[in-house]
Amino acid sequence: MQERLIGDPSVVVGIVLGAGASKRLGRPKQTLPFGDTTLLGWTLRNVEASAVDRVVLVIGGAADDVLVGLAPARAEVVRSDAYATGCASSLLAGLKAAGACDAVMLLLGDMPGVDAATIDEVRTDWIHRRSWGAVTNYQGALGHPFIFGAEAFGALRDLHGDKAVWKLLEEHPDFVRTIPVDRVLPLDVDTWDDYEAILRNVLDRPLR
Repeated sequence: MQERLIGDPSVVVGIVLGAGASKRLGRPKQTLPFGDTTLLGWTLRNVEASAVDRVVLVIGGAADDVLVGLAPARAEVVRSDAYATGCASSLLAGLKAAGACDAVMLLLGDMPGVDAATIDEVRTDWIHRRSWGAVTNYQGALGHPFIFGAEAFGALRDLHGDKAVWKLLEEHPDFVRTIPVDRVLPLDVDTWDDYEAILRNVLDRPLR
């Protein structure tokens, strides 16, 4: 884990959104085998290894099966019963669990290519810049993680449905900055082809 900056009193909470219903994949993607754990387990391990001050994991779809494949080290696990209404409901559950903090970092539970080093770069940038909101810029392609300061929490609580955070960023271009990271945009999993691609890209291992 990266050391906190000297004199830095900020609290940044990582919210891992792992409550999706996996409709396009046809089975809970959170439980897909990945290395010595699951897809969600690998992603959570990256976040827990980072410098974020606290970790909240939001689960919903197939929650009991998802928990079987997890071994949280420092994450608080919360359930979103309204996960089927869109990702915004999971964000609200995570934001509520995060409580009082200076910023929240939003991470997707099906994006294991976002490693601890990337998360730490985003956190450090926000500590220095203190932006209302920011999105990670992977060599010109925008993606997760997102990070929002406390001033944006009210707007986050008003979100509804899917892709709501992207819409919020588009509505406030003057308040949102991009955080450059010299890496290729990590993949997320929506289809079986995505899963096979991530196995190759992250683990250098084909599906057997």
